[in-house]
Amino acid sequence: MNRIGRAFLNYLIKGLLVILPIALSIFIVIWAVTTVDSWLNVNNILGVDPKTGASRNIPGLGLALVLGIIFVTGVFVTYFVTEPMYTWFEKTMDKLPVVKFIYSSIKDLTEAFVGDDKKFNHPVLVEVEGDMKRIGFLTQSDLTAIGLPGEAVVYFPFSYSFAGQIYVVKNEKIKALNMTAADAMKLVVSGGVTHF
Repeated sequence: MNRIGRAFLNYLIKGLLVILPIALSIFIVIWAVTTVDSWLNVNNILGVDPKTGASRNIPGLGLALVLGIIFVTGVFVTYFVTEPMYTWFEKTMDKLPVVKFIYSSIKDLTEAFVGDDKKFNHPVLVEVEGDMKRIGFLTQSDLTAIGLPGEAVVYFPFSYSFAGQIYVVKNEKIKALNMTAADAMKLVVSGGVTHF
C-alpha cells in the first residue's frame, strides 16, 4: 500500500474512533426516548393537530413523564411512607407466589446498583487457576449462615455485557482492589481496554 493509501486509511480510522462513539451515544438516547414515548403513547392525550389531522408529537414527553413519576414517587416515599407501611407492603408482596419472585429479584438488582445498600461497591481480585486472576465484586462476605464459614460470594460481570456469574470463593483467595467500583466495572465491561 502506498503512502497516500496508508494516510487515507489512518485518517479514516481516526475519524471512525471519534464519530462512532458519538453516533452510537446519540442513537441510544434517541432509541430510549422514542421507545418510552411509544410505550406510554402520551401524544394521543394532546389531541390531534387540526391542520394535519395527525397526533401532536412532542419527542421526549414520555421520558419526561416517566422521570417525573419516579421523582414524585421518591418524594412521596421519603416524606409520607412510614417504616410500618413499607414493612406491610413488603410482607404483602412476599405472600404473592409469582409476584414475590419477580418483585424481589428486580428490587435486589436495582438496589445492587443504586440506593443506600449498593452491592457492587467492593471490587476485588480473585485467584482462580495458577497465576490467573479475575476482577469481581464482593456481594456476600460471610456465608456461615448456609454452612460455608470462611467463604464469600463474588460476582464476576462479563465483558461487553450486563450479565455475569457468581462464585463461592474462599476468603484467602480474595484481595480488595484499590479502585472505585465504577472504575472496576468499566475495566471489566470494556474488556480491559479502559485506561485510568
